[in-house]
Amino acid sequence: METSLQDEALSPNDRDFVTALASGLEVILAFDEAHPRMTLSEVAARTGMNRARARRFLLTLHALGYVRKQQRHFELAPKVLNLGYAFLSANNYRSVIQQILEDITSECGESSSLGVLDGDDVTYVARSSSRHRLMAITLSVGTRLPAAHTSMGRVLLAQLPEAELDAFLARVVLEPHTDKTITDKAELKRCILEVRQQGYAIADQELDSGLRSVAVPAFDANGRLLGAINISTNAARVDYDTLMRQYLPLLQEKARQIRASVS
Repeated sequence: METSLQDEALSPNDRDFVTALASGLEVILAFDEAHPRMTLSEVAARTGMNRARARRFLLTLHALGYVRKQQRHFELAPKVLNLGYAFLSANNYRSVIQQILEDITSECGESSSLGVLDGDDVTYVARSSSRHRLMAITLSVGTRLPAAHTSMGRVLLAQLPEAELDAFLARVVLEPHTDKTITDKAELKRCILEVRQQGYAIADQELDSGLRSVAVPAFDANGRLLGAINISTNAARVDYDTLMRQYLPLLQEKARQIRASVS
């Protein structure tokens, strides 16, 4: 009988698991803001592959147009954007949410984003930026941040079934990004369970000093989770009370708009 695509995810030891495909994607993901151009040796080191294996994948990706080669260095080619575009175009709600995020920025003057849970990170899939710079890194579509220390991440973790949440907490490494970062797993779980009960999350300078954000879940008309939307701001400019009294109700209203608009 044919295996259903709704079954649990394959493990790497499953006979249907295509190791070559997984390794090729791993090579693509090795390139990031800190490593935009790498030599063969650097790619091998970042992926944990030997040089011969890394070389085969790089040359294959080069032949397919996903990687460019300049002398000893490799870098991603623009064709890689097609992979991300496939996700965005398949999710036709994005244009609706993008407009709502821009409305949020227009109304409160702060940046707003939609994020989804991807492994142990939250990945930005739509964003409206204000003129205020919030972090040393540039936040944009495709940015990944640790779910444990972000408001969107905690909202999304709160939606997980208990077993999946416990598995996340068992494997995640809680790094102290600031002196406010929660690094105790029991405390983090209490925080996530509180988020589950109250329906929103606030992360106050846990990932970056001065970065304060609030997030709520976003559902479609059928109750399917689309992701989390947030408002992020500078703690020196916007106090906690303003976040609660003005920004949280604004987000909740926009989440209701999303639910009414996306089917």
